[in-house]
Amino acid sequence: MEYLDFAIELARAGGGVLKHYMTREKQVELKSRANLVTIADKESEALVIQRIKERYPDHAILAEESGASGSGEGKWIIDPLDGTTNFAHQYPFFCVSVAFEQRGEILCGAVYDPVRDEMFSAARGAGAFVNDQPIRVSDTDKLGSALIITGFPYSVREKIHLAMSQFEAFIMESQAVRRGGSAALDLCYVAIGRCDGFWEMDLHPWDTAAGQVILEEAGGRVTDFSGDSFTAYGKQILASNGRIHEEMISVVGKTYSPRDEQLKDGGRIR
Repeated sequence: MEYLDFAIELARAGGGVLKHYMTREKQVELKSRANLVTIADKESEALVIQRIKERYPDHAILAEESGASGSGEGKWIIDPLDGTTNFAHQYPFFCVSVAFEQRGEILCGAVYDPVRDEMFSAARGAGAFVNDQPIRVSDTDKLGSALIITGFPYSVREKIHLAMSQFEAFIMESQAVRRGGSAALDLCYVAIGRCDGFWEMDLHPWDTAAGQVILEEAGGRVTDFSGDSFTAYGKQILASNGRIHEEMISVVGKTYSPRDEQLKDGGRIR
């Protein structure tokens, strides 16, 4: 597929920038207390956008650092460095994520891990791959035997009770829980069977668009916390190998919510 081949090319090019800066001065800036940006984010994104404009000047672009531009029928969704905090601390779990959307559907995506030189990729109806080798989700069929991966939103300090309620619930119900620090790679790790499920809140399209199509093409399932259809523009994602999905939905449904707290305190839901 033309767009998938180009997404792979773009992700690898961005990954080259990350490799260049891995052991160099990263010029870290703070967008907020827990939200970092480095020179690598900026240069990776600039290179990817430049190449898109050269190849497809009429396509729209949605990128983490520079936002939305253009209004074409095709749209490229870019995270030039997913896992910036990890990268800034030289913790080797980060990637470049590139997806292509057309008429509201994510058609293909590529996620490149420059540390392990792993290129995850998929196009609708064509299967999922890592370095051109087919991948499939795990066969784990019980949450109690599952390794679950998650992340905390940048707003975790404002949502600490909800975040920790979910985290505690999955620790109690699963075999183990990990926090990777890169949602795109988390989804790919479920796709390849290294983990069995993933959940997180308050993500953005560039965090999940490529990972969603890769996981679904690997045989997995992606929904919101209620089990309804997932959109990359939503704020909740629950993903799994499909076999433990309903159990995961049940666990999330039993956890703390801000509405519970308001009712407990005698507040009124408006």
